[in-house]
Amino acid sequence: MSDTMTSRPAPVSPEEAAEFAATFGACVDQVERVVLGQADVVRSALVALLAGGHLLLEGPPGIAKTLLARTLSHVIGIDFSRIQFTPDLMPSDVTGNNVYDQKAGEFVFRPGPVFANLLLADEINRAPAKTQSALLEAMSDRRVTIDGVTRELPRPFFTIATQNAVESEGTYPLPEAQLDRFLMKVLVTHPGAEVEVRLLEAYLDGFDPTDLQAMALQVLIDAAGVERLRHLARRVRVEREILAYIARIVERTRNHAAIDLGASPRASIALLLCAQVLAISEGRTYVVPDDVKELAPAVLRHRFVLHPEAELEGTSADDVVAAILSDVPAPRHDRG
Repeated sequence: MSDTMTSRPAPVSPEEAAEFAATFGACVDQVERVVLGQADVVRSALVALLAGGHLLLEGPPGIAKTLLARTLSHVIGIDFSRIQFTPDLMPSDVTGNNVYDQKAGEFVFRPGPVFANLLLADEINRAPAKTQSALLEAMSDRRVTIDGVTRELPRPFFTIATQNAVESEGTYPLPEAQLDRFLMKVLVTHPGAEVEVRLLEAYLDGFDPTDLQAMALQVLIDAAGVERLRHLARRVRVEREILAYIARIVERTRNHAAIDLGASPRASIALLLCAQVLAISEGRTYVVPDDVKELAPAVLRHRFVLHPEAELEGTSADDVVAAILSDVPAPRHDRG
């Protein structure tokens, strides 16, 4: 082994896993008090946050994507900032810029909204590529460079970006390099009739989405707590057979007949990190194949490019992921 390599951390204990699961479940419960009928989306957001990545939400307007981000930041106890992406948005509107202070006689840096723990990039695909790319360095390196000066972003730094469907008018497709920076892409749909009735009842009872204080939500963690939970998740045991399973799934995207450009090794890493979080969120100290299967659509659907012929035939990215999971045999596992 190379001298530069470090040894693996000690495996997470059952007590630590139970503590993580309790905190994770409490966070989901608190957010769901406000964001009704979106349990899977809430869980995905927490998985992405605690895996150290970023989340892309795709869906129509008016289905509580902004409310989800605000409520999550409140429950976790971290700073929240929002950017509404528009065609005339400039990169400096994201990162900030240097402004001349006449009284001081010098330029002073005015930080942009990216300097927050949780950044909501709303309708990110309505801004041109130059502005979209202003977020790229921040998402990948947790820092921004302005006028030659590099500034670190707060820890944790978590981006939830929303986008409209790519066929919507006035949208710019996100480049593959930026899509690959998102740990997960989650599809958000309209609620069912029963959930919508609950929503209407909440408004009759006086619910105001702009006043989260009135909900008396508990603040369950803080920035330091997020970092601690991330470290716990990284200590979840992953057997070599699971690693090989992840690698085979991602490798299959590179030679699938319906795929023009397959997923990069970043997809394998994303599946690993998310699987560790999902496992410990359920109180387990080890990853099982079902963790990988459950997460594969959200981790992979935005990381490969379909052949035009497949798209014309109506094949979706999720169809391909389902076929890959069916083709690649899962290893047997010992739940002990």
